[in-house]
Amino acid sequence: MKLKIRKGDTVEIISGRSEDKKKRGEVIRVIPKESRIVVQGVNIRSRHQGQTRAGRRQIDAGIVKFEAPIHISNAMLVCPNCNKPTRVGLSRGEDGKVTRICKKCNSEIDAK
Repeated sequence: MKLKIRKGDTVEIISGRSEDKKKRGEVIRVIPKESRIVVQGVNIRSRHQGQTRAGRRQIDAGIVKFEAPIHISNAMLVCPNCNKPTRVGLSRGEDGKVTRICKKCNSEIDAK
């Protein structure tokens, strides 16, 4: 499935846990098969990890904090031009290339 949010985009969380709502962050990873994304600083989980040995290195035991994936419907893309969370439209240019456009200000999101 083609997703409209890509790695490196800035998104705003619109639903979910109360401490994560209205947070903005960069997309670290996209998991298209599960329709999920990993956002920096959002949905922080902790895992208790035992001491392990990786080759010659020793990894200490402790509590590891990491960002867990969230469903893509809980995040909205933030337009880099108008700086507001927006829906994303697709537009085909004259050269046949598909670009993403902001539904609020009608500007291209992928413009580089």
